[in-house]
Amino acid sequence: MTLEVEGIDVFYGPVQALRDMSLRVEEGEMVALVGANGAGKTTTLRAISGLLAPVRGRITIDGTRVDGMAPHRVVRLGVGHLPEGRELFPDLTVLENLKLGRWTRRKQRNLDERLESVFALFPRLEERASQQAATLSGGEQQMLAASRALMSEPRVLLVDELSLGLAPIIVSELFTALEEVNRQGTSVLLVEQFVHLALRATSRAYVLARGQVALEGNSEDLLASPEVMAAYLGAPSEEDAARAG
Repeated sequence: MTLEVEGIDVFYGPVQALRDMSLRVEEGEMVALVGANGAGKTTTLRAISGLLAPVRGRITIDGTRVDGMAPHRVVRLGVGHLPEGRELFPDLTVLENLKLGRWTRRKQRNLDERLESVFALFPRLEERASQQAATLSGGEQQMLAASRALMSEPRVLLVDELSLGLAPIIVSELFTALEEVNRQGTSVLLVEQFVHLALRATSRAYVLARGQVALEGNSEDLLASPEVMAAYLGAPSEEDAARAG
């Protein structure tokens, strides 16, 4: 699947959040979208998944235009979204949350197969299948949110702040699972506050500044450039460096 965002403008009321924003994710790629807080990263993901409608520009999936399309239809075209904040149903069990991730699929016969697939990634979830989501640890809740997004069999997965608020050992486990999902053929567009983690996990990256793409290029090259890091991303904190290994 090829995801292409072409020159979109997005507003929150009178405030413009994205200006002439463009990016491309080819089939099988894992691409980072990085930048300072407020740069427009989450807004970009929300526009792609149909939660926000651009006032200008185009978003296409394999040539099919999806900007302004209802979110459930975007999911059916193969887009999964792991949102910032997880947005689980806290009073429902792990299994019930996972089944809800499958509801857009008209044919349910592969439900058990999909459950086996996500439990292979996160065995802890199988152990807690009957447990309410609210009673899980933060790391387990993030595993559940990721698994719910994967239940729809996405061909491209939008990931917003995978590591947010989690211990380094859990972050490492989540990134290992994400890399496995990518190896299995799912394209990934990754938004991540810990820039070093994002650039080390991906092949290409876009750097956002004030709602626009300021730079794009090879992730390794961007990571190796002190000028880029200082100008657009800031020097890494001690926590960032520790998480990056």
